[in-house]
Amino acid sequence: MFARVLEGGRVKVITDYAEICDAVASGRPIWIELEKQCAEADELLVKKLGIHPLTIEDIWQTRSGPKLEDYHNYLYVIVHTVRAGARRGLIDSAELDVLIGKTFVITHDPAHVVTKDVSKDLERQPEMLEKGPAWLAHAILDHAVDRYLPIVDDLDAEIDKLELEALHRAGTPKGPPVLRRILRFKRTLQELRRMSIHQREILLRLARGEFEEIPKETVPFYRDVFDHFVRINDLLEGFRDLVTDALEAYLSVQANRLNEIMKTLTLMSTVMLPITFIAGVYGMNFKHMPEISWVFGYPFALGLMAVVAIGILLFFRRRGWLGQRDELSEKPRSGRG
Repeated sequence: MFARVLEGGRVKVITDYAEICDAVASGRPIWIELEKQCAEADELLVKKLGIHPLTIEDIWQTRSGPKLEDYHNYLYVIVHTVRAGARRGLIDSAELDVLIGKTFVITHDPAHVVTKDVSKDLERQPEMLEKGPAWLAHAILDHAVDRYLPIVDDLDAEIDKLELEALHRAGTPKGPPVLRRILRFKRTLQELRRMSIHQREILLRLARGEFEEIPKETVPFYRDVFDHFVRINDLLEGFRDLVTDALEAYLSVQANRLNEIMKTLTLMSTVMLPITFIAGVYGMNFKHMPEISWVFGYPFALGLMAVVAIGILLFFRRRGWLGQRDELSEKPRSGRG
């Protein structure tokens, strides 16, 4: 646990518990970052800042969804940001707890995904803390939302590649890994959609200025954060449709290629059936079969088989059942614009 306060126009980092308590008691704007649960952190939250025990419980736990609660002396907000996942093309969500009081901002960002960048901005612009907690909270939420943009752009490029791989590899030995990636994308986007529905509502309430902790002069800035998140939410909705289309294309191409295989096997069976019949007839070895004693009986049987096979193949080609090109196996000249 450590805190940041203004001292002589510059941001001072405080790590000593007693100094943090004195800074809180002085009423100066302060930003407290919580790291791990400890007795000192709980004592500061309960006795010095008057934080409700249920809020403290939520801070130290990992929640599955965003949350907004208005207490008499502070506003408790849980939002989710994103970071690049361990596997290519996937994203992981990171929880961020923010408490906005009249003189304080408390954050719990275990992975330091957002607070690290905000602290750098605060070093360059100390007046952000001097203006009040609502301005600092806006900066934190703004960074949390802005982190979506580059990762969402990378996700768009990955989905483009995935669409092409679905067309080229479906129905081949390289197809199953592509199908697993499509399903991972689909599951990830579903989780993001469930999260974004609640988070959009939270940001909308903050943008409307429904709470005393959000002054009127900061409402346009919170509205800007909400607008950015709406745009990101629309992009994610579009990605869900694209991934669904890629899955349908994969299954369609796989079914078409399976049909081609069955068609090839059927044609081969059709060609071999009369040849097998001819071989069966002349393999009966009846005593009075004239061709058995004929010198040219063997070449005649082979020639008859060849004529029948060629005739069937020519018939298939004439009907368009043989010799068609597989357009799906050709590489497209250009990707999706």
